[in-house]
Amino acid sequence: MGKLELPVREEFSCKIHSNKFFILCGVGGMVACGTTHTFVTPLDLIKCRIQVDPAKYKSIFTGFVVSFKEGGFPNLVKGWAPTLFGYSMQGAGKFAGYEYFKYRYSNIVGEEKAYIYRTSLYLAAAASAEFIADIFLAPMEAVKVRMQTTPGYTSQLRKAMPHMLATEGIGTFYKGLTPLWSRQIPYTMMKFASFERVLELLYKNVSPKPREKCSKSEQLVLTFTAGYIAGVLCAIVSHPADTVVSKLNKEPGSSIGGILKDLGFVGIWRGLVLRIIMIGTLTGLQWFVYDAFKVYTKMPRPPPAEMPLSLRMKEAMKGGKK
Repeated sequence: MGKLELPVREEFSCKIHSNKFFILCGVGGMVACGTTHTFVTPLDLIKCRIQVDPAKYKSIFTGFVVSFKEGGFPNLVKGWAPTLFGYSMQGAGKFAGYEYFKYRYSNIVGEEKAYIYRTSLYLAAAASAEFIADIFLAPMEAVKVRMQTTPGYTSQLRKAMPHMLATEGIGTFYKGLTPLWSRQIPYTMMKFASFERVLELLYKNVSPKPREKCSKSEQLVLTFTAGYIAGVLCAIVSHPADTVVSKLNKEPGSSIGGILKDLGFVGIWRGLVLRIIMIGTLTGLQWFVYDAFKVYTKMPRPPPAEMPLSLRMKEAMKGGKK
C-alpha cells in the first residue's frame, strides 16, 4: 500500500494584511510603476507633444522623427528622471493603499456584502488610494510635462525644480492636481476593478485548470493578460483629463475651462491611439511586475474573489426550497 502524500504547505514571508505585508505591497508598487513608466518615456513624450502642439507633431511617426531630429535619443527620453521618482512614489501609495483600503472596507461591510458588492468595493478602494498617491505625483508630473513640451527647457531635474519654484512659486507644482485627480482616479478605479473582474473571468472561463493547480508562470501570464485588458479600458476613460493636464502644465497661465473650449470635443481625444498602446502595455507590465514581486518575496497572494461558504449555503437552501 503506497504512502499518502500530503500537499506541501507554502511558506510565506509575512502574514497577510500585516504591517510588513502592506510595506511590501508599497515596495512592489514602487518597482512596478517606477520602472514601467520610465520604460515608456518616449511614448509618453510624443503623446504629450501631440496633445499640446498638433500642428508640429501631426502623428506618432512624425512626432518621433521630429523629436529625434531636434535632439537625438536624449530628446526622446526627456523627463525620465521626474517620471521615475514621481511614479515610484505614486505606485507605492497606489498599490499599498489599494490593498489596505480593500481590506478595511471589506471588514466594515462584512464578508458576504464584500463579495456581493465586490466591484463597488474595488472602485472605492482604488479611488481612496489614488487620491492620496496623486499628492506625491503632482510635483513631478508638472516638472515632467514642462520638460517635455517646452522647447529648449532643461532636461535636468535638479535644475528644473528649483527654477520652477523660484520663478512661479510652490503652487505651480500643484496647479495640475485637480485635473490630475480627474485623470488618475477614474484611471485607477478602472485599472483595479476591471483587473480583478477580468482575472476572475479568465480563471473561470479561459484557464483549463483552477488557479491553485496553475504554476506560478501560468498565473503570471493570466495576470499580464488581465492587466493589459484593464489598461486599454483605463486609457479610454482617463484620456480627456490627460490632455487637459498636458496643456495645463505647458501653459501655467491657462484655465481648465479655457483649455476645454480651445480644444473642443475632438481635441481632447487627440493622441488616444498612442495612449491606448502605451497604457495597455504599461498596465499589463505593472500587474505582471507587481505579482512577480509578490512571488519573489514569498508574499501571500489571495486568489480571485470566491463566494463565502455562508453565502453558498444560503444559495443552496434557496435552491432546495424551490
